[in-house]
Amino acid sequence: MADARSLYIDLLIRCVSNTIYGDPSTEPGRIDRSYQFAIRNEGRDWPAVAHSMAGLKRLNNLRELTETILKEKIPGDLIETGVWRGGSCILMRGILSAYGDTDRTVIVADSFEGLPPPDAKRYPADKGDRLYTFGQLAIGVDTVKANFSAYGLLDHQVQFLKGWFCNSLPTVRDRQFALLRLDGDMYASTMDALTNLYDRLSPGGFIIVDDYGAIPACKQAVEDFRAANGIDAPITMVDWTGAWWRKPA
Repeated sequence: MADARSLYIDLLIRCVSNTIYGDPSTEPGRIDRSYQFAIRNEGRDWPAVAHSMAGLKRLNNLRELTETILKEKIPGDLIETGVWRGGSCILMRGILSAYGDTDRTVIVADSFEGLPPPDAKRYPADKGDRLYTFGQLAIGVDTVKANFSAYGLLDHQVQFLKGWFCNSLPTVRDRQFALLRLDGDMYASTMDALTNLYDRLSPGGFIIVDDYGAIPACKQAVEDFRAANGIDAPITMVDWTGAWWRKPA
């Protein structure tokens, strides 16, 4: 029989993904916007109400890796770069609470204004990117804070880091991290996160890339960074797009 901790985390995942009530999709171009569990499970829609669009497979992977760093005592905080409505960060904070961890901080990093227009001259891989035009992706910081509060998880162990990643992420380069979750979609956003945070990831810590399979520019940024830094740790796919690897000791 599952214990109370496991049941709480299970319920938290169902809540942030809203597989409980099954809200419809708002994804542009989707003809059938009705809720479908198989699509939500894979994180292939833009939910109208749910606090995460990551899907159950990626959320359960985040749970597994977060629990691993707690059980193995990998030192450092947890950060997500690109949070949308905050669901993945809410899950990480909830897991810390379930395990009684009072020493770590969950850093919620986002522009809270949507994505930036592509700088194709500096980052050619982002040429033609139109995600900045979608208002559904621009969720204000006060809304994300309210979402944390709805779960009873808005406290001193949550830090909001507002701004474009090229400006905000250098301000946390003095921190130590146990887990990085990158969800910036674009080459520039992904590279900013890798450049500023990877060196601060503890040996044995995890890096998750949400858009590795879905967005070629994101995958290219990961491959360019890994090649430039001699990183050969194997990449594991979670589903059709999510991927992760563990930093070697």
